Amino acid sequence: MTEKPSAERRIGLLNGFAAYGMWGLFPLYFPLLKPAGPFEVLAHRMVWSLLVVALALLVLRRWRWAGELLRQPRRLALIAVAAAVIAVNWGVYIWAVNNDRVVEASLGYFINPLVTIAMGVLLLKERLRPVQWAAVGVGAAAVVVLTVGYGRPPWISLILAFSFATYGLVKKKVNLSGLESLAAETALQFLPATGYLIWLASHGDATVLTEGPGHAAMLAGTGLVTALPLICFGAAAIRVPLSTLGLLQYLAPVFQFLLGILYFGEAMPPERWAGFALVWLALSLLTWDALRSARRLRAEVSRPAATLATGTTSAARKAESVAQKAESVAAGPEPVDAKP
Repeated sequence: MTEKPSAERRIGLLNGFAAYGMWGLFPLYFPLLKPAGPFEVLAHRMVWSLLVVALALLVLRRWRWAGELLRQPRRLALIAVAAAVIAVNWGVYIWAVNNDRVVEASLGYFINPLVTIAMGVLLLKERLRPVQWAAVGVGAAAVVVLTVGYGRPPWISLILAFSFATYGLVKKKVNLSGLESLAAETALQFLPATGYLIWLASHGDATVLTEGPGHAAMLAGTGLVTALPLICFGAAAIRVPLSTLGLLQYLAPVFQFLLGILYFGEAMPPERWAGFALVWLALSLLTWDALRSARRLRAEVSRPAATLATGTTSAARKAESVAQKAESVAAGPEPVDAKP
Protein backbone atom coordinates (compact mmCIF):
# COMPACT_ATOMS: atom_id res chain seq x y z
CA MET A 1 0.00 0.00 0.00
CA THR A 2 1.42 3.38 -0.93
CA GLU A 3 1.05 6.30 1.44
CA LYS A 4 -0.66 9.39 0.11
CA PRO A 5 1.54 12.48 0.19
CA SER A 6 1.25 14.44 3.43
CA ALA A 7 -0.08 17.47 1.56
CA GLU A 8 -2.97 15.40 0.21
CA ARG A 9 -3.70 14.07 3.69
CA ARG A 10 -3.69 17.60 5.05
CA ILE A 11 -6.14 18.77 2.39
CA GLY A 12 -8.32 15.75 3.12
CA LEU A 13 -8.34 16.46 6.87
CA LEU A 14 -9.20 20.12 6.31
CA ASN A 15 -12.10 19.11 4.08
CA GLY A 16 -13.23 16.53 6.62
CA PHE A 17 -13.19 19.08 9.43
CA ALA A 18 -15.03 21.54 7.17
CA ALA A 19 -17.73 19.02 6.24
CA TYR A 20 -18.47 17.78 9.74
CA GLY A 21 -18.01 21.27 11.16
CA MET A 22 -20.64 22.68 8.83
CA TRP A 23 -23.01 19.82 9.64
CA GLY A 24 -22.40 20.51 13.32
CA LEU A 25 -23.22 24.20 12.92
CA PHE A 26 -26.54 23.62 11.13
CA PRO A 27 -28.52 24.58 14.28
CA LEU A 28 -27.31 28.15 13.80
CA TYR A 29 -28.80 28.39 10.31
CA PHE A 30 -32.34 27.06 10.53
CA PRO A 31 -33.60 29.53 13.19
CA LEU A 32 -32.66 32.32 10.76
CA LEU A 33 -35.38 31.03 8.41
CA LYS A 34 -38.24 31.86 10.75
CA PRO A 35 -41.14 32.64 10.38
CA ALA A 36 -41.06 29.89 7.73
CA GLY A 37 -42.42 26.66 9.15
CA PRO A 38 -40.44 23.40 9.05
CA PHE A 39 -42.35 22.02 6.05
CA GLU A 40 -41.76 25.17 4.01
CA VAL A 41 -38.05 25.09 4.92
CA LEU A 42 -37.90 21.40 4.03
CA ALA A 43 -39.54 21.99 0.64
CA HIS A 44 -37.14 24.82 -0.17
CA ARG A 45 -34.21 22.66 0.87
CA MET A 46 -35.31 19.94 -1.55
CA VAL A 47 -35.83 22.34 -4.46
CA TRP A 48 -32.68 24.41 -4.04
CA SER A 49 -30.49 21.41 -3.26
CA LEU A 50 -31.42 19.88 -6.61
CA LEU A 51 -30.56 23.09 -8.44
CA VAL A 52 -27.19 23.50 -6.68
CA VAL A 53 -26.18 19.85 -7.11
CA ALA A 54 -27.34 19.80 -10.74
CA LEU A 55 -25.18 22.87 -11.42
CA ALA A 56 -22.19 21.18 -9.76
CA LEU A 57 -22.66 18.04 -11.85
CA LEU A 58 -23.02 20.16 -14.98
CA VAL A 59 -19.70 21.87 -14.25
CA LEU A 60 -18.04 18.52 -13.53
CA ARG A 61 -19.69 16.92 -16.59
CA ARG A 62 -20.85 13.94 -14.53
CA TRP A 63 -24.15 12.92 -16.13
CA ARG A 64 -23.46 9.45 -17.56
CA TRP A 65 -24.74 7.78 -14.36
CA ALA A 66 -28.24 9.26 -14.85
CA GLY A 67 -28.96 7.31 -18.03
CA GLU A 68 -27.71 4.10 -16.46
CA LEU A 69 -29.86 4.67 -13.36
CA LEU A 70 -33.02 5.21 -15.41
CA ARG A 71 -32.56 1.75 -16.94
CA GLN A 72 -32.41 0.07 -13.52
CA PRO A 73 -35.86 0.01 -11.88
CA ARG A 74 -34.63 -1.70 -8.70
CA ARG A 75 -32.02 1.00 -8.04
CA LEU A 76 -34.61 3.67 -8.80
CA ALA A 77 -36.92 2.13 -6.22
CA LEU A 78 -34.11 2.19 -3.67
CA ILE A 79 -33.41 5.84 -4.51
CA ALA A 80 -37.11 6.57 -3.87
CA VAL A 81 -36.85 4.90 -0.46
CA ALA A 82 -33.70 6.89 0.32
CA ALA A 83 -35.43 10.12 -0.76
CA ALA A 84 -38.40 9.41 1.52
CA VAL A 85 -36.27 8.46 4.51
CA ILE A 86 -33.92 11.43 4.26
CA ALA A 87 -36.95 13.73 3.88
CA VAL A 88 -38.21 12.44 7.23
CA ASN A 89 -34.75 12.94 8.72
CA TRP A 90 -34.39 16.49 7.41
CA GLY A 91 -37.93 17.46 8.41
CA VAL A 92 -37.63 16.17 11.98
CA TYR A 93 -34.24 17.81 12.39
CA ILE A 94 -35.49 21.20 11.18
CA TRP A 95 -38.50 20.97 13.50
CA ALA A 96 -36.29 19.98 16.44
CA VAL A 97 -33.84 22.86 15.95
CA ASN A 98 -36.62 25.44 15.61
CA ASN A 99 -38.41 24.10 18.70
CA ASP A 100 -35.45 24.19 21.11
CA ARG A 101 -34.60 20.48 20.88
CA VAL A 102 -31.03 20.80 19.61
CA VAL A 103 -29.57 18.61 22.37
CA GLU A 104 -32.11 15.87 21.71
CA ALA A 105 -31.36 16.10 17.99
CA SER A 106 -27.63 15.75 18.66
CA LEU A 107 -28.37 12.59 20.66
CA GLY A 108 -29.85 11.05 17.51
CA TYR A 109 -26.51 11.30 15.72
CA PHE A 110 -24.60 10.07 18.76
CA ILE A 111 -26.66 6.87 18.91
CA ASN A 112 -26.79 6.44 15.13
CA PRO A 113 -23.69 4.14 15.05
CA LEU A 114 -25.32 1.92 17.68
CA VAL A 115 -28.55 1.76 15.68
CA THR A 116 -26.57 0.98 12.53
CA ILE A 117 -24.90 -1.96 14.28
CA ALA A 118 -28.22 -3.21 15.64
CA MET A 119 -29.77 -3.05 12.16
CA GLY A 120 -26.81 -4.98 10.78
CA VAL A 121 -27.54 -7.78 13.25
CA LEU A 122 -31.30 -7.82 12.71
CA LEU A 123 -31.47 -7.27 8.94
CA LEU A 124 -28.12 -8.45 7.59
CA LYS A 125 -27.50 -11.22 10.14
CA GLU A 126 -24.09 -9.78 10.99
CA ARG A 127 -22.19 -11.25 13.94
CA LEU A 128 -20.94 -8.91 16.64
CA ARG A 129 -17.87 -9.15 18.80
CA PRO A 130 -18.47 -9.19 22.59
CA VAL A 131 -17.44 -5.55 23.04
CA GLN A 132 -19.87 -4.50 20.29
CA TRP A 133 -22.67 -6.36 22.09
CA ALA A 134 -21.69 -4.53 25.28
CA ALA A 135 -21.80 -1.18 23.47
CA VAL A 136 -25.27 -1.88 22.09
CA GLY A 137 -26.44 -2.94 25.55
CA VAL A 138 -25.07 0.23 27.14
CA GLY A 139 -26.76 2.26 24.39
CA ALA A 140 -30.09 0.58 25.11
CA ALA A 141 -29.65 1.35 28.82
CA ALA A 142 -28.97 4.98 27.88
CA VAL A 143 -32.30 5.18 26.04
CA VAL A 144 -34.07 3.82 29.15
CA VAL A 145 -32.37 6.39 31.38
CA LEU A 146 -33.22 9.21 28.97
CA THR A 147 -36.82 8.01 28.74
CA VAL A 148 -37.10 8.34 32.52
CA GLY A 149 -35.37 11.72 32.39
CA TYR A 150 -37.58 13.15 29.64
CA GLY A 151 -40.72 11.48 30.98
CA ARG A 152 -41.14 9.98 27.50
CA PRO A 153 -39.00 8.13 24.97
CA PRO A 154 -36.56 10.50 23.20
CA TRP A 155 -38.61 10.28 20.01
CA ILE A 156 -36.70 12.94 18.12
CA SER A 157 -33.39 11.18 18.76
CA LEU A 158 -34.79 7.77 17.86
CA ILE A 159 -36.44 8.96 14.64
CA LEU A 160 -33.27 10.75 13.55
CA ALA A 161 -31.07 7.75 14.40
CA PHE A 162 -33.28 5.11 12.77
CA SER A 163 -34.05 7.19 9.68
CA PHE A 164 -30.37 7.98 9.12
CA ALA A 165 -29.33 4.38 9.72
CA THR A 166 -31.96 3.23 7.22
CA TYR A 167 -30.75 5.86 4.77
CA GLY A 168 -27.19 4.57 5.13
CA LEU A 169 -28.30 0.98 4.56
CA VAL A 170 -30.18 1.91 1.38
CA LYS A 171 -27.31 4.08 0.13
CA LYS A 172 -24.89 1.16 0.42
CA LYS A 173 -27.18 -0.92 -1.80
CA VAL A 174 -27.66 1.88 -4.35
CA ASN A 175 -23.89 2.46 -4.57
CA LEU A 176 -23.89 6.02 -5.91
CA SER A 177 -21.42 8.68 -4.82
CA GLY A 178 -22.57 11.66 -2.76
CA LEU A 179 -23.39 14.28 -5.40
CA GLU A 180 -25.03 11.82 -7.78
CA SER A 181 -27.08 10.26 -4.99
CA LEU A 182 -28.26 13.61 -3.67
CA ALA A 183 -29.15 14.71 -7.22
CA ALA A 184 -31.25 11.57 -7.77
CA GLU A 185 -32.97 11.85 -4.39
CA THR A 186 -33.81 15.54 -4.70
CA ALA A 187 -34.99 14.98 -8.28
CA LEU A 188 -37.64 12.64 -6.88
CA GLN A 189 -38.45 15.13 -4.11
CA PHE A 190 -38.62 18.10 -6.50
CA LEU A 191 -42.20 17.77 -7.77
CA PRO A 192 -43.85 17.16 -4.37
CA ALA A 193 -41.79 19.96 -2.84
CA THR A 194 -42.61 22.39 -5.65
CA GLY A 195 -46.29 21.42 -5.46
CA TYR A 196 -46.33 22.14 -1.74
CA LEU A 197 -44.68 25.55 -2.23
CA ILE A 198 -47.22 26.44 -4.93
CA TRP A 199 -50.03 25.37 -2.60
CA LEU A 200 -48.60 27.56 0.18
CA ALA A 201 -48.37 30.52 -2.18
CA SER A 202 -51.95 30.04 -3.38
CA HIS A 203 -53.14 30.26 0.23
CA GLY A 204 -50.99 33.30 1.01
CA ASP A 205 -48.82 31.39 3.48
CA ALA A 206 -45.52 31.32 1.57
CA THR A 207 -43.10 33.41 3.62
CA VAL A 208 -40.72 33.51 0.65
CA LEU A 209 -43.17 35.97 -0.95
CA THR A 210 -43.95 38.06 2.13
CA GLU A 211 -40.78 38.42 4.21
CA GLY A 212 -38.54 40.26 1.78
CA PRO A 213 -35.58 39.42 -0.48
CA GLY A 214 -33.22 38.68 2.41
CA HIS A 215 -35.52 35.96 3.73
CA ALA A 216 -35.94 34.56 0.21
CA ALA A 217 -32.15 34.45 -0.21
CA MET A 218 -31.77 32.60 3.10
CA LEU A 219 -34.32 30.00 1.99
CA ALA A 220 -32.50 29.60 -1.32
CA GLY A 221 -29.29 29.21 0.66
CA THR A 222 -30.56 25.90 2.07
CA GLY A 223 -29.44 24.33 -1.20
CA LEU A 224 -25.89 25.61 -0.76
CA VAL A 225 -25.61 24.62 2.91
CA THR A 226 -26.79 21.13 1.94
CA ALA A 227 -24.41 20.67 -1.00
CA LEU A 228 -21.26 22.43 0.26
CA PRO A 229 -20.45 20.09 3.18
CA LEU A 230 -21.22 17.15 0.92
CA ILE A 231 -18.62 18.39 -1.59
CA CYS A 232 -16.08 18.80 1.23
CA PHE A 233 -16.89 15.30 2.45
CA GLY A 234 -16.25 13.91 -1.03
CA ALA A 235 -12.88 15.68 -1.15
CA ALA A 236 -11.98 14.22 2.24
CA ALA A 237 -13.14 10.69 1.45
CA ILE A 238 -10.65 10.24 -1.37
CA ARG A 239 -7.69 11.63 0.59
CA VAL A 240 -7.92 10.26 4.15
CA PRO A 241 -8.44 6.74 5.49
CA LEU A 242 -11.96 5.58 6.24
CA SER A 243 -10.90 5.12 9.86
CA THR A 244 -10.19 8.85 10.10
CA LEU A 245 -13.60 9.71 8.66
CA GLY A 246 -15.15 7.32 11.15
CA LEU A 247 -13.72 9.36 14.00
CA LEU A 248 -14.44 12.74 12.41
CA GLN A 249 -18.15 11.88 12.14
CA TYR A 250 -18.54 12.50 15.88
CA LEU A 251 -17.62 16.16 15.43
CA ALA A 252 -21.08 17.06 14.11
CA PRO A 253 -23.12 15.83 17.12
CA VAL A 254 -20.50 17.21 19.53
CA PHE A 255 -20.86 20.68 17.99
CA GLN A 256 -24.65 20.37 18.04
CA PHE A 257 -24.64 19.26 21.67
CA LEU A 258 -22.41 22.16 22.71
CA LEU A 259 -24.54 24.64 20.78
CA GLY A 260 -27.68 23.30 22.43
CA ILE A 261 -26.25 23.83 25.92
CA LEU A 262 -23.98 26.86 25.56
CA TYR A 263 -25.73 28.90 22.85
CA PHE A 264 -29.40 27.94 23.01
CA GLY A 265 -29.35 27.39 26.78
CA GLU A 266 -31.24 24.11 26.76
CA ALA A 267 -31.67 22.35 30.11
CA MET A 268 -29.49 19.39 31.08
CA PRO A 269 -30.77 17.90 34.35
CA PRO A 270 -28.67 15.16 36.04
CA GLU A 271 -30.64 12.24 34.57
CA ARG A 272 -30.07 13.62 31.07
CA TRP A 273 -26.35 13.92 31.73
CA ALA A 274 -26.41 10.30 32.92
CA GLY A 275 -28.09 9.17 29.71
CA PHE A 276 -25.60 11.03 27.52
CA ALA A 277 -22.71 9.66 29.60
CA LEU A 278 -23.91 6.11 28.88
CA VAL A 279 -24.12 6.91 25.15
CA TRP A 280 -20.57 8.28 25.17
CA LEU A 281 -19.40 5.18 27.07
CA ALA A 282 -20.97 2.97 24.38
CA LEU A 283 -19.28 4.97 21.62
CA SER A 284 -15.94 4.76 23.47
CA LEU A 285 -16.30 0.98 23.62
CA LEU A 286 -17.05 0.85 19.90
CA THR A 287 -14.09 3.03 19.01
CA TRP A 288 -11.68 1.10 21.26
CA ASP A 289 -12.86 -2.25 19.87
CA ALA A 290 -12.60 -1.02 16.27
CA LEU A 291 -9.07 0.31 16.73
CA ARG A 292 -7.97 -2.86 18.53
CA SER A 293 -9.38 -5.06 15.76
CA ALA A 294 -7.76 -2.88 13.11
CA ARG A 295 -4.34 -3.23 14.77
CA ARG A 296 -4.76 -6.99 14.82
CA LEU A 297 -5.65 -7.07 11.13
CA ARG A 298 -2.76 -4.78 10.21
CA ALA A 299 -0.44 -7.18 11.96
CA GLU A 300 -1.68 -9.84 9.54
CA VAL A 301 -0.74 -7.55 6.65
CA SER A 302 2.93 -7.67 7.59
CA ARG A 303 3.12 -11.44 7.18
CA PRO A 304 1.89 -11.75 3.58
CA ALA A 305 3.47 -8.38 2.75
CA ALA A 306 6.90 -9.87 3.49
CA THR A 307 6.53 -12.04 0.43
CA LEU A 308 5.67 -9.16 -1.91
CA ALA A 309 9.33 -8.70 -2.82
CA THR A 310 9.26 -12.12 -4.46
CA GLY A 311 6.50 -10.98 -6.79
CA THR A 312 3.90 -13.43 -5.48
CA THR A 313 0.62 -12.18 -6.92
CA SER A 314 -1.63 -14.10 -4.52
CA ALA A 315 0.27 -12.76 -1.52
CA ALA A 316 -0.06 -9.23 -2.82
CA ARG A 317 -3.79 -9.65 -3.25
CA LYS A 318 -4.14 -11.10 0.22
CA ALA A 319 -2.16 -8.23 1.74
CA GLU A 320 -4.28 -5.65 -0.05
CA SER A 321 -7.52 -7.38 0.99
CA VAL A 322 -6.53 -7.62 4.64
CA ALA A 323 -5.35 -4.01 4.71
CA GLN A 324 -8.64 -2.78 3.26
CA LYS A 325 -10.53 -4.82 5.85
CA ALA A 326 -8.41 -3.34 8.63
CA GLU A 327 -9.20 0.18 7.49
CA SER A 328 -12.91 -0.61 7.30
CA VAL A 329 -12.94 -2.14 10.79
CA ALA A 330 -11.16 0.88 12.26
CA ALA A 331 -13.83 3.16 10.86
CA GLY A 332 -16.64 1.42 12.71
CA PRO A 333 -20.03 2.04 11.07
CA GLU A 334 -19.34 3.57 7.68
CA PRO A 335 -19.90 7.36 7.56
CA VAL A 336 -22.75 8.31 5.31
CA ASP A 337 -22.19 11.26 3.00
CA ALA A 338 -25.28 13.26 3.82
CA LYS A 339 -26.10 14.85 7.15
CA PRO A 340 -29.15 16.65 8.55
